[in-house]
Amino acid sequence: MMAADTRKTPRPAVTYVDPFRDGAALRPIPPEARTLLHTVNQKIAARPSLRAIVDYLFDTTQVLIPCDRMGLAFVDETGESVTSYYNRASYERLYVQQGYRESLQGSSLLEVLRKGVPRIISDLEAYGRDHPRSRSTRLLVREGVRSSLTCPLSVEGRVVGFIFRSSREPHAYGPEHIELQMAITERLSQAVEKAWRIEQLEEANHAYTQMLGFVSHELKSPVASMVTDAQILAQGYLGDLTPEQRAKCESMVRKGQYLLGLVREYLDLARVEGGELTLQTRSRVDVMREVLQEAVDIVRPQADAHGMQLMVCVPSPALPPICCDPTLLRIVTVNLLDNAVKYGNEGGDIRVKTETSMDHGRGERLRISVWNSGPGFSKEQQDKLFRRFSRLDDPALKSRRGTGVGLYSSWRIVQLHKGRITADSKQGEWAEFSFEIPATAECAEPTAVDRGSSS
Repeated sequence: MMAADTRKTPRPAVTYVDPFRDGAALRPIPPEARTLLHTVNQKIAARPSLRAIVDYLFDTTQVLIPCDRMGLAFVDETGESVTSYYNRASYERLYVQQGYRESLQGSSLLEVLRKGVPRIISDLEAYGRDHPRSRSTRLLVREGVRSSLTCPLSVEGRVVGFIFRSSREPHAYGPEHIELQMAITERLSQAVEKAWRIEQLEEANHAYTQMLGFVSHELKSPVASMVTDAQILAQGYLGDLTPEQRAKCESMVRKGQYLLGLVREYLDLARVEGGELTLQTRSRVDVMREVLQEAVDIVRPQADAHGMQLMVCVPSPALPPICCDPTLLRIVTVNLLDNAVKYGNEGGDIRVKTETSMDHGRGERLRISVWNSGPGFSKEQQDKLFRRFSRLDDPALKSRRGTGVGLYSSWRIVQLHKGRITADSKQGEWAEFSFEIPATAECAEPTAVDRGSSS
């Protein structure tokens, strides 16, 4: 009589479980686990970023699913490679970190991507021997990882990425863990997709503002040099010019100054959006001298060229010194004056008015207003004024040159000063832009606020 073969069939290094077809292989979720899952799914939506989502899951779900390491990765648009986005572990030395990229060709992740089914690697060392070209496997084994559970992140039937749970123990994951992870992933996919898209837009916007700032900065010096050369020619320093030649040089100066104005506005926008500048407040700033007079001096030549009368209404008594960033407030004031010149009537009036007043509940406030005669705008168009690149759809204004960024940058700067900026108009007659900020003399403490944030 032959003895029975007691050798066990070796467990495969990689297994896939289709939750829709392999129901018998799964385990029902206990009531206490369902209660925790319900809480987890509610909390996921409240996390502010992808990193916060992964951190929350790592910290709170280990009682359900063993986890020494958790990673989030996304598939590129071609579906040919996967890039690690964020990793969290209970140990310090990580060899697979953010930005790590690996081809999906020949990887067992292809099955997860194509069919949207979870994958368990029970023995990562054995898997590495079977897949010697998998660099990520070698790196994870160096970290001490011995088994992993991978679930796809799907949005509208399309796999956009993966969430990896890893253990430093072999054979740490079974069908019961797949059922739990899939219950988490169902809610996680939507939150991850939304947060990832937002972060991609933010990165694209940051890259755009960096490019905008670089191009604007590179244009500034040569354009300023050309304007200076044209002014030298027009003023006869290199010899007498005919009236026609002088007129052409003066036209070059005007066009060059317009380009310099565009460059300045785009540089301001790039700095505000890119967070490159900081709000640096000073106590007891003389607003009349350091903000208004300098801004008026910058814009007055443009107003004179259009035959406009620029008047500053000096208050009595004089404005009190306040806590502010005079450089940034000067940018705001110049932008408002520029707008008054661009959109005002030829030969019209521009009036700058300053005042302080007591606002119940908010203390003393400083208000600066710029009024100009001109076509103005309608009440319906008022809400569009402080949007980035927004220009009003009005035949009377479309012919006036403008970028639509000056008012937006001004709005951001005033917000950082904990103030507000407003606009008013009587269409066909006048327009007025005003901003107000707290008029406290002393700064509470040295301030360095990221300009990319809003208050």
